[in-house]
Amino acid sequence: MSDPIGQIHEHDNQAWFHPWEYLPDVGHNQRSIIQRAEGIHVFDEHGQRLIDGPGGMWCMQIGYGRKEMAEAIAEQALRMPYMNPFSLTSEAPTRLAAKLAELAPGDLKRVFLTTGGSTAVDTALRFVHFYNNLKGRPGKKHIISREHAYHGSTYLGATVTGKDRDRNWFDINTGLSHFLPSVNPAGRPAGMSLQAFCDARVADLENKILELGADKVGAFIAEPIQASGGVIVPPEGYLKRCWEICRRHDVLFIADEVVTGFGRLGHWFASEAVFGIQPDLITCAKGLTSGYLPLGAMLLSERLFQEVSGSNANGASFGHGFTYSGHPVCCAAALKSIEIIEREQLLQHVRALSPHFLERLHALREIPLVFDTRGMGLVGCVECRVRPLVESGMDGSELYAFETELGMRIDRHCHELGLMVRPLTNLCVFSPPLVIQRDEVDQMLDILHEAILRTQRELELELGLKLS
Repeated sequence: MSDPIGQIHEHDNQAWFHPWEYLPDVGHNQRSIIQRAEGIHVFDEHGQRLIDGPGGMWCMQIGYGRKEMAEAIAEQALRMPYMNPFSLTSEAPTRLAAKLAELAPGDLKRVFLTTGGSTAVDTALRFVHFYNNLKGRPGKKHIISREHAYHGSTYLGATVTGKDRDRNWFDINTGLSHFLPSVNPAGRPAGMSLQAFCDARVADLENKILELGADKVGAFIAEPIQASGGVIVPPEGYLKRCWEICRRHDVLFIADEVVTGFGRLGHWFASEAVFGIQPDLITCAKGLTSGYLPLGAMLLSERLFQEVSGSNANGASFGHGFTYSGHPVCCAAALKSIEIIEREQLLQHVRALSPHFLERLHALREIPLVFDTRGMGLVGCVECRVRPLVESGMDGSELYAFETELGMRIDRHCHELGLMVRPLTNLCVFSPPLVIQRDEVDQMLDILHEAILRTQRELELELGLKLS
């Protein structure tokens, strides 16, 4: 094979239909080819070593190349690679379910294993419908979500996703879902205090429940931190007050912890430990296996489970599941990942490192191109804007195209300097492997600082503007 890199690009352009494929560019992409990975680094087709800023896709908790992960996966695959989860059981999924029940907050002691985050959300939403049908409340089906929420790519997950550019060309069940205004404090009106903003956003939830009728609302679904929506950290107290409203109106609270679970905020789950709430359901995935294999889970309140099981079941079966629910090899990977996180005290490491990470992140605000920085634990976002263009009244689609290119420029400079970022339009999001060290955080954010400055200087020359 004379040109293996060229052949990979050819196959990539001619055969692989990627997630979120930008179709006008089909056949002409020159994506970076990641050849191998080790620790917090990935290596591209030129051998360049890059810090993995996004941690895969929010999932690479324990870092790449862990030999004991490969050994645990291989051992399970050789011993028993598959088991029919509809009628059989085996050690790995039962041990994992018991471990997750042990780690979960409150009475979330029932675990439904899925194939990933989207199917975990689908399972949670389907349970809400099943639960209310079994209790004789067939009208209690509406789901309240939020702008900028991301809850997956399955039909139900997309139905409650509030990122409209992820939905523009797809059909969704518009009668089922309702979206509350953004909880991003950076977008609050000038002069509004953070407390007043929080009060208004909490009131949005109760007003929507009252508008629809509590007898019609099945659940409120919320990421503790809206990850793909731009690492939006809600005002302090917002989530707990929303949880209290849900309890008052008999509305189930679904915490989507696909990103925030398994150490990202320094705890196994963020709901209770960070935000003081005990959800009725939690969805999780990503860090569950540290990205080594696909797996997700829905954790369910024992109280709810008892209401639909045993003598309360009315002969019903929960007719939902997947061929790969509780896949033994994936469950073995999850158990080993959890063991590593415990043994290496990565939760404590994240809590100790987070203040420095956030201090360095927020220091980027001194750059004129940076509009906002936000984060918590080891997840962060840098939002860049060319303020004169934003304030000029530029057409929305033109501004979106410009800000997309802005993010790509920063990404290109980061790559040249040894950092991989994940640009979401004009946002650079970070969720590095939890094993990252203090000096590596400094290196990562030093690179981003220089990349943003280079981009700013380019734009000043091209646009004839003085941003600094």
